[in-house]
Amino acid sequence: MKQCSICGKGSKMAGKRHKLRGNYNPTPQVRKYPNLQKTTDLEGKKIVACTQCIKTLAKKAVN
Repeated sequence: MKQCSICGKGSKMAGKRHKLRGNYNPTPQVRKYPNLQKTTDLEGKKIVACTQCIKTLAKKAVN
């Protein structure tokens, strides 16, 4: 399963419900994935992390 190695964010199911003449139209659900990228952490190890965690790591590296 695709998952962030820092925060553990993974995929989730999502779908829309369309109103049609007083009845809800059942539509299939779609799996949504987080934006995962290959990067290195502060110790130099290669990890797969979501973009939010990459932005946070960049802030910690500056300080």
